[in-house]
Amino acid sequence: MRKLTLNFSYEELIHSDMAARRGWDNSPNDETIDLNLSRLATLLQKIRDYLGKPIMINSGYRSKQLNDAVGSKDSSQHRRGCAADIRSPGMTAKELMVHIVRNGFGYDQCILEFDSWVHISIPEGDKPLRGNALVINKQGVKQFKFA
Repeated sequence: MRKLTLNFSYEELIHSDMAARRGWDNSPNDETIDLNLSRLATLLQKIRDYLGKPIMINSGYRSKQLNDAVGSKDSSQHRRGCAADIRSPGMTAKELMVHIVRNGFGYDQCILEFDSWVHISIPEGDKPLRGNALVINKQGVKQFKFA
């Protein structure tokens, strides 16, 4: 197992049940690992350390083949190893989102998706952080508000 941080491995950031079932290679190139996945793992580690509990990765890096199969756009941050969809046992996705947004972990986007998981991302390369906190549901996309 190739550790990127104390609690996050390369394997869990590229794992996909769909890709495994279909025999697809979901491996990024070395540049994506070095420039993006390592920084993403560092952000996830900061969040995990703050929470004091595990973070489960639903989806991290996605190859073009996998990204197309899940119906996502080529511009997805997952394609570049800059995003992960996460959850944490014993917390709702909204509770996780609140912790991340309130504590300013230096994310590019933090998106509560369908009240089921949180999409967290870093900017690619040296692009500035946008700090977007959003909600996506059946009604569309809106700014995240604490309620």
